[in-house]
Amino acid sequence: MPPAVSTSPRPPARTALIIGANGYIGSAVSRAFVRAGWRVFGLVRRPEAATELALSEVIPVIGTLDGGDLHWVDGLLEQAKTLDVIVNCLELFPEYAKIYDKIMGLVLRLANASSRHGVRSLLMWSSGCKDYGLSPLHGDPSLVPQTEDTPLNPVAEPIRQRIQTSLAIFKHKDVLDGVVLRPTSVYGYSSSYYGALMDYAAAEATKGEPALRIPVNPNVPMHATHIDDCAEAYVALAEHEDRAAIAGASFNISAHRYETVREVCDALAAEYCFPAGIEFITEEEAGDWFPKSLHFALNFPQWVGSERIRRLTGWTDKRLLFSENVKAHRIAYEAQDKKGHENIGTVRERMKSFDKMDIRRD
Repeated sequence: MPPAVSTSPRPPARTALIIGANGYIGSAVSRAFVRAGWRVFGLVRRPEAATELALSEVIPVIGTLDGGDLHWVDGLLEQAKTLDVIVNCLELFPEYAKIYDKIMGLVLRLANASSRHGVRSLLMWSSGCKDYGLSPLHGDPSLVPQTEDTPLNPVAEPIRQRIQTSLAIFKHKDVLDGVVLRPTSVYGYSSSYYGALMDYAAAEATKGEPALRIPVNPNVPMHATHIDDCAEAYVALAEHEDRAAIAGASFNISAHRYETVREVCDALAAEYCFPAGIEFITEEEAGDWFPKSLHFALNFPQWVGSERIRRLTGWTDKRLLFSENVKAHRIAYEAQDKKGHENIGTVRERMKSFDKMDIRRD
């Protein structure tokens, strides 16, 4: 007797390539596409990065963009003659422009090959919501959400380069369809820049400080999204049936509301058991004990609207906000740190460069 077969039609098998698949967003996006039933290839530079991909059922592709050596592409095209989606999660902070041409050279080669076999690729390019610049403070009557129609306002040179390069993908509509994604800050697991906040709280608690000292206005809006929700948004766009409705557009990804510095830091103070809670001080009162780089995470006010992707695809965020589940984020972060998670080291190195980055606040 033959096995029972569902009469419901299954969608044709789809294939995605994630460039930068071992990065914080790239690894989450890779896993999300796998969960959604896609065949997923993940591009990484180092063989040792391939193991984590394989554990998530992502097919590792080991290759470099340097020196024009793209011989490995032939091997990829033998396995995947067509690519429904190419997702770029690779960046070279702070010099985005240096790597753009290398990435696009690869993307165009892959997209042209896919087109010859009858599949027009969708390129999903990762940028970020800091492209819009600074919002007013919580409680200010002029505070409104930054939407995809908000003028782009780079407040630092690396952000200007990121904007310029991300928009350049739309020049290639003769070869592929492109969308730009602008997630807010993200957290969860290795926690990206939110890990730096936990590092600071842990260090201050270890020193025996009675209060968690924060030289930032407590009314700064901090908009962030759990990394799993962010990754699901990529999949929601990739699976949207009307390609014409998304091609050439940008999409914000944000949680259902922002938190304030007060909410986030109150939660941190409680989790790390500061007896006097939190103490807000002026920036002038902060000494060398406060890492200047934390201003990039704590003192970048933003309220980001994501109604476009919600309305078009039905995507919504499901995970608790950072301040609502700090305990879980702390134990996950500490576990990832203990096992030497690569992305934690990357963020710590990047935070050092933020000390020197000039953020325009006019």
